[in-house]
Amino acid sequence: MRKSILMTLAMVLFASAAFASDGAAAAVAAVGPTAAWATAIGMGIAAGLCGIGQGLGLKAACEGTARNPEAGGKITVTLILGLAFIESLAIYALVVNLILLFVKPLGA
Repeated sequence: MRKSILMTLAMVLFASAAFASDGAAAAVAAVGPTAAWATAIGMGIAAGLCGIGQGLGLKAACEGTARNPEAGGKITVTLILGLAFIESLAIYALVVNLILLFVKPLGA
């Protein structure tokens, strides 16, 4: 347990050195720390809410299957489709956050 925590901490602390090897750190520095923090918080909120939505969908599918086992196949298909839509929302949020992070404003 302690070893995995230390490994995670080491990866977080040395991530900036990995970004320094290419132009990603310079691009983030050019945008500014405020935009970097805003995109990080925005992606965190989007991922958290998508996780909550997926959990609620799975909960409802399990309850529906428990109440009516014969409808399990249709519920599973609907669940997988809904989870794919929710996951696509997280990917859209990631794309928007990356655009905000790496694209220069028009006036700059």
